[in-house]
Amino acid sequence: MSKKVLGSVVELFVSKEDKIREQKEALTLELDGVCEDRFKGKDITRSILIVSLKSYEMAKQKGIDITKGELGENILVDFDPYALEGGTKLRIGSAVIEISQRSSLCSSLSKINNKLPKLLKDKRGIFAKVICDGQVSVGDDISLNS
Repeated sequence: MSKKVLGSVVELFVSKEDKIREQKEALTLELDGVCEDRFKGKDITRSILIVSLKSYEMAKQKGIDITKGELGENILVDFDPYALEGGTKLRIGSAVIEISQRSSLCSSLSKINNKLPKLLKDKRGIFAKVICDGQVSVGDDISLNS
């Protein structure tokens, strides 16, 4: 049985204690979050933030140039995941995650550019929780997991 591939992983990031964003080639996902991420174990329903390249493209079209990772994502993808419903399960690498909620707009976006919160309303990212531990790498396919 073939799985429907939605897209792939473009880049991966973790948040460090000093609020530095660190780019990674691979992430280890555990039930309580992303290993090495400062938010691991804090709120499992918000343990992974997925952002689309589309969000960066929207900002660029409005003259706002932001660096990949600045939206706070753990996983940057090359498709639009924002229409996925809560409860949707995705397989990425050897891990399975479940969409839990849309990302709220955080005040840090207005520190980048005061137009960014309004521009990216409902398009900043989606949160997911880990259902099955695993490894996610740059280039991995992302597919629906029934």
